[in-house]
Amino acid sequence: MRTVFDPAELPPHRMYQVLTASIVPRPIAWVSTVSADGVANLAPYSFFSVSSTRPPVVQFTSVTRKDSLRNIEATGEFVINLATEPLMSTVNASSATYDSNVDEFAALGIDTEPSERVRPVRVAGSPVAIECTLHQVIPVGDSFVVMGDVVTVAVRSEALADDGLPDFAELAPLSRLGRNEWGLPPKVVMLDRPHRPE
Repeated sequence: MRTVFDPAELPPHRMYQVLTASIVPRPIAWVSTVSADGVANLAPYSFFSVSSTRPPVVQFTSVTRKDSLRNIEATGEFVINLATEPLMSTVNASSATYDSNVDEFAALGIDTEPSERVRPVRVAGSPVAIECTLHQVIPVGDSFVVMGDVVTVAVRSEALADDGLPDFAELAPLSRLGRNEWGLPPKVVMLDRPHRPE
C-alpha cells in the first residue's frame, strides 16, 4: 500500500515538502556572487548537480528570483563553494533573508580568498571552490535553473587523495534532507561498475 501525492490536489508548499523529503540527500552549493555595485553575496542552494563534463557545466536551482540569481545575471560570474560539516552552522545562517545591500561574508564573519578567474570571492574555509561563468538560466515554473561553465576548480591541497582527486573523507560534505534535517557525511562503500551485463 502507498500514499499517493498528486500535485494537482496539493498546495505548492506541500508538494515542495514531499519532493525535498523524498529526493535525499542533496549536496549543497554555497554560491558566492557579487552585485553590479560590488556587494558580495553568499547563499546555499540544495538543488545542485553536474550538467555536463564535456564541456564542464554545473547547475543549481534558485526557487524564486533571489539575490544570487540577480547578481549572476548582472555580472555573468559565480563560485560554488562546497558546504562541509565544519561549516554547517555558518551555511545555515547564510540562508537567512538578508537585504540585497548586505554582504553575508561580513555579516557572518566568513573568511574569504580571491578567486583565480572570476570576480566573486571564494569561501576560504571550503575545501572545493568551482569558479563559473554563466552558461544559461532556464526558467522552470517558479524556479530558475542556473547553469555555469566551469573555468576553474580550486581544491585545498589537504583535501586531495593520493590519486590527486578530492578525498571524500577530507571534504566531509553536508547535504540537505527534508524538513529541517541535514545530512552528515555517510558511510562509503567501494563498488566497481560492470563493463557489461553479467
